[in-house]
Amino acid sequence: MKVLRWVIVFLIISSIACKSKDNKGNATKFDSQTKEALERVNRVLIKEDREQIEAFIKRNKLEGITESPTGLFYLIWGDADGIAVKTGYLVEYSYKVTLLDGTLCYQSKPDSLGTFVVGRGGVEAGLEEGVLLMKEGQKAKFIMPPHLAHGLIGDANRIPARAIIVYDIELLKVNP
Repeated sequence: MKVLRWVIVFLIISSIACKSKDNKGNATKFDSQTKEALERVNRVLIKEDREQIEAFIKRNKLEGITESPTGLFYLIWGDADGIAVKTGYLVEYSYKVTLLDGTLCYQSKPDSLGTFVVGRGGVEAGLEEGVLLMKEGQKAKFIMPPHLAHGLIGDANRIPARAIIVYDIELLKVNP
């Protein structure tokens, strides 16, 4: 509920800011008060996300997890002798996507693996960032805060608004 309250505040501030017009009817830039308010809301949301992620890590005893500069939490293990992922490479992977409470959102099947070309988008920013840290044959767990997953609105299907998601992935094939 706390997060929902902040999302509503953010949306109201955004709505007001977007409707600001000068005396000629032209849209104006964010004024400093609006900008400061948005930054405060963003800091609170990021702090709440971090607290939830840290509680998840502690509850699940995930030792050795690392945080990237963007806020992606990751743990990678397995044989590191495979081809390293680079931008432009096609990757094929099996996956399971859950919410922090364990709710299953999506899962690959042997006949429907995930694939994408790294660097072209079309997947969560956190997934793209995470696979760039991997080599063919490795497994990983990525914990993605909303800004690296599906953001303020979710995916309009199984992932709710402002959800933190957990990706369990096995990188099966890397094609340069």
